[in-house]
Amino acid sequence: MKERWGAAGVLAAALFVVNVVARLVIKLGFPDNDTANDRVSLAMFVVIGLVLAVLAFRWGTDRPASRLIGDLAAAVGVALALTVFVGPLLVGENPFGGGAGLFFAQIWLYLAATGAGVLVGYLTLTALGRDHRSQQLKRFAELKAAKPRKVVRR
Repeated sequence: MKERWGAAGVLAAALFVVNVVARLVIKLGFPDNDTANDRVSLAMFVVIGLVLAVLAFRWGTDRPASRLIGDLAAAVGVALALTVFVGPLLVGENPFGGGAGLFFAQIWLYLAATGAGVLVGYLTLTALGRDHRSQQLKRFAELKAAKPRKVVRR
C-alpha cells in the first residue's frame, strides 16, 4: 500500500514542481510580458500532459484500469490543490487575487491538460495492445490453446 500511494505522492509533487518552476520563470523572467506568460503557461500544461501520458502508458501495463485511474486521479487532485492554493503563495501572489474567473479557469485548464495527457497515454497503450486487460486476455488465450483437449470415451 505504501508503494502505491508513494508513487502517487511523488507524481503529485512532480506536477506541483512543474507548476512552481513555470510560476518562477514568469515572475523572474517575464513579469510584464503577457505573451511570454501565456507561452510559459502553455509549455507548463504541455509538460504536465506529457508526464501524465508517459505515466499512464507505463503504469497501464501492470495495473488494471480502475486502479490506474484511481492512482492518477489522486495524484492529480493533490497536485491541483497545491497548484491552485499554494503555488501562488510561493511567488508572492494571492490565490484569489485574479478573481473567481481566473481561479476557476486555472482549475479547468489544469484538468483539461491532465485529462488529455492521461487519455493520450492510455489510448496509445490500448491501441498497441499492451494494457493490463489485453495482456490478461492474451495469457488466457495462450493458456486455453496450450491445454490438450480431453478425449471422452463412450
